[in-house]
Amino acid sequence: MLDKIAAWIQGFTGLVPATQHKIIVSITAVIILWLLRFFVKRLIWDNTQKIETRYRWRKMIGYIYVLLIFVVLFRIWFNPNWNIVNILALVAAAVIIALQELIRSIAGWFTLIWMRPFQVGDRIQIDNGITGDVIDIRLFKFTLNEVGNWVHADQSTGRVMHVPNSVVLDKTVINFTETFPYIWIELPILVTFESDWQAAKAILQEIADKHSHKISDSAQLKIKDASKHYMLYYKKLTPIVYTSVESCGVLLTMRLLAEPHQRRACEHAIWEDVLVEFAQHKTIDFAYPTRRFYNSLTEGKK
Repeated sequence: MLDKIAAWIQGFTGLVPATQHKIIVSITAVIILWLLRFFVKRLIWDNTQKIETRYRWRKMIGYIYVLLIFVVLFRIWFNPNWNIVNILALVAAAVIIALQELIRSIAGWFTLIWMRPFQVGDRIQIDNGITGDVIDIRLFKFTLNEVGNWVHADQSTGRVMHVPNSVVLDKTVINFTETFPYIWIELPILVTFESDWQAAKAILQEIADKHSHKISDSAQLKIKDASKHYMLYYKKLTPIVYTSVESCGVLLTMRLLAEPHQRRACEHAIWEDVLVEFAQHKTIDFAYPTRRFYNSLTEGKK
């Protein structure tokens, strides 16, 4: 019976029996692999409800399925003299190439665990512009609560970002809170040339001292601890007010330490104090760009 079917196929298609056999075996192998892929996916779907986990496994199974089909069909049609070790080596190499991003993410995870460039709770910035607070670290990715972007003064936007661990291998990661948990902030305040800028500077210095007194004392201890691990050295950790001249007034720049997560609250409190204090001094006025227009006809009559 099989001989008659083979003879009919050969007469209808013109294919020799050996080629017919390869076609049948190829189709059978593809169907078996497809059924195996289907049952594995079904098993995973029945055991997890997480969309992220399902997606990751679906992608991985799809890559492996395509690679196995390639290896099996190559084996059937070209019949290389390979043993099981050669086949496994080829499959392993193909899997590594196909899943190189996942493998890089795992390598990044080991970097995070052993070298600890940051950990949960730190505020970081990646050189592609992403800034946020680390809220979770997993095998393939870490999660950030986004900070900044369209929201000013480094406050949360409410968006959660998932970043692959592989970025720590080839991107610059800035840690706001590692070892030395403070950052320098500067508040520029412009007063008119006619103002008593020396009195304004004394007021600003007093306000800066008020808001950074506790932080300056703590920073002295933190910088000593940080110097044990890094070449960190600051001559002055207490707040200071710098003086410079702009085109429309005297610029007084307050420079002081603040906690990264409290930057906006600190600036808010300082500005309120500045507004209250300046309002009590008639000799101090804020400066701002102005324009003067002259009427040539009026000027000529004068």
